[in-house]
Amino acid sequence: MASTASEIIAFMVSISGWVLVSSTLPTDYWKVSTIDGTVITTATYWANLWKMCVTDSTGVSNCKDFPSMLALDGYIQACRGLMIAAVSLGFFGSIFALFGMKCTKVGGSDKAKAKIACLAGIVFILSGLCSMTGCSLYANKITTEFFDPLFMEQKYELGAALFIGWAGASLCIIGGVIFCFSISDNNKAPRMGYTYNGATSIMSSRTKYHGGEDFKTTNPSKQFDKNAYV
Repeated sequence: MASTASEIIAFMVSISGWVLVSSTLPTDYWKVSTIDGTVITTATYWANLWKMCVTDSTGVSNCKDFPSMLALDGYIQACRGLMIAAVSLGFFGSIFALFGMKCTKVGGSDKAKAKIACLAGIVFILSGLCSMTGCSLYANKITTEFFDPLFMEQKYELGAALFIGWAGASLCIIGGVIFCFSISDNNKAPRMGYTYNGATSIMSSRTKYHGGEDFKTTNPSKQFDKNAYV
């Protein structure tokens, strides 16, 4: 029962993390920079993995998509690949988890389902690591440029998408670890023991109770004297 509850908790945590990781791909604010006027913010610059935009004080946004994938910076290409890999691994991990959980009727025996659940945990951990690496790589580039005194271009700060990605990656890793530990709970489950009493002898089976009296078999050799065979 405890193993089933832990698997359900792991599944909910992992799926929540996978949804958060998936939501970071279309999220706009991976990095943000603002230009302040005397009274209001005059413009807000922001970018994600696919485009770069600027929003003025009236709320009108002008965006420019990255023109060529091959002309992109290496860290953006790496982040794209890592985030897409994280989403794909999370999808396959959820499928494996559905087959490996005890509360489902697919996946085979309990031993086979425990192995599938452990595999789902490993896949979720890999998904979380990919997302964590992608977000950290992007954040490292932002902080490096921000604190570089020789960098004279527009400086950005960390956007909301990075924090969402870190949170989702943490949930995927936690859920995957719980899935991996669920196989040890299955191995510790008590097993029913059966004892073998041996075959019942023919002589003992003849002892019956009938009419309140015990009828026991007697040894025929004791009914005769030793001279009876002479």
